[in-house]
Amino acid sequence: MTENSVHTDGQDTASARASGQSATESFRKKQHAGLQVSQERVSALAGDALAAIHDVIRKHEMTYEEYDALKAWLIQVGEDGEWPLFLDVWVEHVVEDVNTSHREGSKGSIEGPYYVPDAPEQGARGTIPMREDEPGTPLHWTGQVTSTDGSPLGGAKVELWHADADGFYSQFAPDIPEWNLRGTFTSDEEGRFEIDTVEPAPYQIPTDGACGKLIAAAGWHAWRPAHLHVKVSAPGHELLTAQLYFPGDPHNEDDIASAVKPELMLDPQDTGDGKRTMDYSFVLDPVSDETPAATTVA
Repeated sequence: MTENSVHTDGQDTASARASGQSATESFRKKQHAGLQVSQERVSALAGDALAAIHDVIRKHEMTYEEYDALKAWLIQVGEDGEWPLFLDVWVEHVVEDVNTSHREGSKGSIEGPYYVPDAPEQGARGTIPMREDEPGTPLHWTGQVTSTDGSPLGGAKVELWHADADGFYSQFAPDIPEWNLRGTFTSDEEGRFEIDTVEPAPYQIPTDGACGKLIAAAGWHAWRPAHLHVKVSAPGHELLTAQLYFPGDPHNEDDIASAVKPELMLDPQDTGDGKRTMDYSFVLDPVSDETPAATTVA
């Protein structure tokens, strides 16, 4: 969301709460029936996390006033439904690094809070659903999905979603068609695909709720560079989740979500008619015995 999208304190609060609650509900829908985590694993992770917090308290000699401010803020994060936003912005990039460090294929990055499954199918060559007057520079994208041995992966799924020119995601902001700038593309027998979309713009994460209060109190900025979200999958291969970035964006170097990687940088070229074209392909890692179950596609 952008600062220009809200105008009054009342609207700010409603916007943050609505977006946060939508992200929370979306996250809940994708969860399985129960957590498959052992008691020993929970004890190790939770114990070390609490120990790290205790160390911070001792290091900085936290006062009771600061402790009460922290409690009030944590309560507001929950009330605003912004836990998915907080975790995806400040925590997920480390989880992603740990879980994909074994890969030999394409680099990935965070999913973020605004993914929605089952976007409309567009075939191997198609245009992402968009409004008739969708703002943004037209972008034509060609690519191929292959395995690490170079073999093409026909029938691979390329799920694409991204914000519009105002920094809004469909289904997480009002007055936007349900599947706007969300589509699923299926590679041909040679693993190739072609997608027509528009370039997104940099945007600020919602600043009118609890996460925005943390950003303001710490003197941070809330900007994310322009990016395309993708999930690429094929039978027998690990699911790749990534964000693709545009060169020259002023926030590539200081992305609030710390998700930019050199391998994810695009190279769009002007076509001379107000449009741009680019080629970017994906290499998927085959599933192995060591592959974590959560990263595989059957």
